[in-house]
Amino acid sequence: MVTGETKSKKQINEECIINRLPEDLIEQIFHRLPLSTLLRCVGVCKHWHDFIRNPQFVTSHLQHAPHYAFLFFPQGVVSGEPYPSDAILIDEAWSLSTYAVPVIGPEDLLFGSCNGLLGLYTKTSTIKIANFTTGECMHVEKPAKNMRGDHFSFYSFGFHPVTKEYKITHFLGDWVEGRPRNEDKSSVIQVYTLGDDKWKGIPTPEAVSLNSVRNTGVVNVDGTTYWLTEDKRASWQHTLMSFDLREESFEMIQLPAEREDHDYFGPRKFWIRDIDGKLCVVTAQTGHYDARILGELQIWTLDNPVEQRWSQKYNIKNPPNYIPGPHFVHIDRILAQSRTT
Repeated sequence: MVTGETKSKKQINEECIINRLPEDLIEQIFHRLPLSTLLRCVGVCKHWHDFIRNPQFVTSHLQHAPHYAFLFFPQGVVSGEPYPSDAILIDEAWSLSTYAVPVIGPEDLLFGSCNGLLGLYTKTSTIKIANFTTGECMHVEKPAKNMRGDHFSFYSFGFHPVTKEYKITHFLGDWVEGRPRNEDKSSVIQVYTLGDDKWKGIPTPEAVSLNSVRNTGVVNVDGTTYWLTEDKRASWQHTLMSFDLREESFEMIQLPAEREDHDYFGPRKFWIRDIDGKLCVVTAQTGHYDARILGELQIWTLDNPVEQRWSQKYNIKNPPNYIPGPHFVHIDRILAQSRTT
């Protein structure tokens, strides 16, 4: 005769038969599960909880996960009609799918994304770090409230692969006793490490052009934040600045040599973007009287930040007028957006 206690133990053994498999086989099974399923598996038993929550497995699952392009459309007005912020996903088969993203508010602005987490600028006193998959949302107090001239592009969001720390950075405009000294310049980068409760100010080696940051973007690659600024020592030409999220130190990197173009072209325009996990500089000539892109679009990759070695990755004729970012390449295709009036 089988007792109730014996039945209970037998049922437990049958339910956890997967735990008899080798650890590497269990890991391969879990690698094939989407994050939404893994989150349900966490509550099955302590063994599964500890396995899935292990930082090494989290990193490994992220590397094996399929890659989707996330396109964010900020709030705007089209033909006089207001449109809220929206997002769509592009999968590996290049099929478009609208996706309800409850973590994105109608007035939110995206300032960064990292490992499936979104950095969202709001009109309130906080910014949001949102988990795209789980719908969880963390609110972080802005470093300074009611700041005139504050802009979503002055924030960025990055991750360091060694320390495993997520950090938000913010360019603070030059202020003296609560008044703007030079709203177009920043002499301090403010850093917030997720898990801490305060921002830390770090002086920049020289003033940063906020106009340049706003117009050309900020990119986080492999634990380093990059942006373009104007170098006074080189007749105000653009130069690349980097900020190491681990060491919290700055470095100046020279851009690739500019090619001579036709006289009828106007000034050269720059953007910085992320392609295949590497920093890229996108550059093209513009018109003398407007910002239209003329000629060819050149895309340079920073192969070695220490040696400041660049290589030309693409040279595109007849490019579009608008280059989305910071990520504008998905698998083997360059994403572009046509603006209509």
